[in-house]
Amino acid sequence: MWTRLPGADLRRRWLRRRLPPNPLQAYLAAPLPARRARCRELEFLALDIETSGLDPARDRILSLGTVVVRDLAVPLDSAWYRLVRPGRPLSGDNVRIHHITDDQAAAGLPLSTVLPELLEQLAGRVLLAHHAALELGFLNRLCRDWYDAPLLTRAVDTQLLARRRLQRRGQAFRGRDLRLYNLRAELGLPRYRAHHALSDALATAELFLALLPDADCRLREVLC
Repeated sequence: MWTRLPGADLRRRWLRRRLPPNPLQAYLAAPLPARRARCRELEFLALDIETSGLDPARDRILSLGTVVVRDLAVPLDSAWYRLVRPGRPLSGDNVRIHHITDDQAAAGLPLSTVLPELLEQLAGRVLLAHHAALELGFLNRLCRDWYDAPLLTRAVDTQLLARRRLQRRGQAFRGRDLRLYNLRAELGLPRYRAHHALSDALATAELFLALLPDADCRLREVLC
């Protein structure tokens, strides 16, 4: 039914009344950032999720990292990082890519602890991610599985912003040109360790600031 209700805010209000008290209901109580608001007036939560694969129905979350973008800057004291206990052994590819061992993963937190923390951070903010479909896919699956409702958030995808920028310039590009660290290199941004949730979240936040059309652009101009 919620999908037939007009307007994201109305859908959120309907879901909040329907849900029992839980972290998603508390998240939905905070209003969505207004599409007409200027980006410099808003707070964004840059998020990176490292996973064992790309399928939210089958694969596991290994770690999450976030930083806040506030006043078009990144306060480093906003950094947040959590290792997640995946509940099964990691493959050799997972260890090689993410540099997370089975012992480290076993010492991680359960998602039942981490997801409420993340929802509390996201309340009232715009989600910011690179190739945001991955983060949104995993978060929506978790919210539906645990709370029987979707996340319903506003999101900005830096990969999509970069694609639009190249298209406006009439510049040819390949898929690999839109990778996070290739885009950062093109823009002269510093190189960080790849496939670490916190450094990728910071890298995404800095890329977003570099790709913003101007400080007075409105949120609707950069949304997915």
